[in-house]
Amino acid sequence: MSIYVKNNNDFEQTEPVVRECPHCGAQAPLVPLATPSFAALTEAKPRHAGIAFRCGACNEPRFARVAIRSFGDDRIVLSTNLVEVERSKEHFQYTYLPKEVGRLLREAFACYTADLYLAFAILCRRAIAAAGLEAPADRQRGLRDLFHDAAQLSEIDDETERTLSAVLFDKRPEPDIDAEQAAVLIEIVKDVFHQHYVRTAKLKRAIKMRKFFAGETTQTVTPIASLQSRRNSA
Repeated sequence: MSIYVKNNNDFEQTEPVVRECPHCGAQAPLVPLATPSFAALTEAKPRHAGIAFRCGACNEPRFARVAIRSFGDDRIVLSTNLVEVERSKEHFQYTYLPKEVGRLLREAFACYTADLYLAFAILCRRAIAAAGLEAPADRQRGLRDLFHDAAQLSEIDDETERTLSAVLFDKRPEPDIDAEQAAVLIEIVKDVFHQHYVRTAKLKRAIKMRKFFAGETTQTVTPIASLQSRRNSA
């Protein structure tokens, strides 16, 4: 995909840009509304430009910052990597979490969305600690086990695993993490809390419902063998 600002101020995208909308949650195209001026960019020669879009689904405004790759006499080439000013919130099934754990995890994910990676790491550790306090003694070790299971399944490298393990479980101050490590951490944390709370709750509920309907069936339905016996005795 290529993005151009032409010398007649036409804005050209060879392919539409589709992103998740932070307002409506839909995967929708970004429709350009206000694009930079060719003359203004040529005169100032900035490293970045701003573009105003609207969501193709809900029409809410979307704003993006984009790097300028090159200046030409007839067009300016923009980077295809649009950095949105307002990014989508991270989704999780918080209703299955204890209140304090859910509060900490919401704040952690908000910090990730804002690129505040150290704050994100600190709040992830606090959420893990709160979950450990909520869990029975025989399940507290399970959080660390779930972390290592997720790390192995995702095949992250040993150094990243050690760093993220230190972030979540060490007593020492949290190590600094970069954007790539934070991207791994958020998916690992989501998986750990899903396995620890969401999967457990859903499994218990499904078994409870199965047992309930099995009991109802046993009480209300006469087995075929009993019906046949009654007919023979008659």
